[in-house]
Amino acid sequence: MKKAFFILVALLCVLSLAGVATAAERVRVKQITGEVAAVDAAAKSMTVKGKKAEVVIAIDEKTAVKMDKEKKSLADVKVGEKVTVKYAEIEGKNVGRTIEIKTAKAEKKGTEPSKATEPAKPAPKQVKPGY
Repeated sequence: MKKAFFILVALLCVLSLAGVATAAERVRVKQITGEVAAVDAAAKSMTVKGKKAEVVIAIDEKTAVKMDKEKKSLADVKVGEKVTVKYAEIEGKNVGRTIEIKTAKAEKKGTEPSKATEPAKPAPKQVKPGY
């Protein structure tokens, strides 16, 4: 009976450690939208200034850079551009997953107030003399 109890306890310990290992592997993806404050191509990083803070994003080979669904590279990202970056904190570093460069066309889309059109006025009737 004692032998079975110890085997059960050992099995539970192994399973609990496996659960902790898988929980540590889960990565939470965050997002920031803002203006590019700095780009360092040599260090493969960029700084994005959001509403609340500035975030330094590390760029790796898995980071996808896009502009209007077209693939780009870190060299195409310029200081002052508006971007949306999805990143994950891995070993204390914010590693970029996707960088979407906002174009002027995309920024204006949906921000321009809709103009209410007035109903068309009927043309005045022309009265011909003699009838």
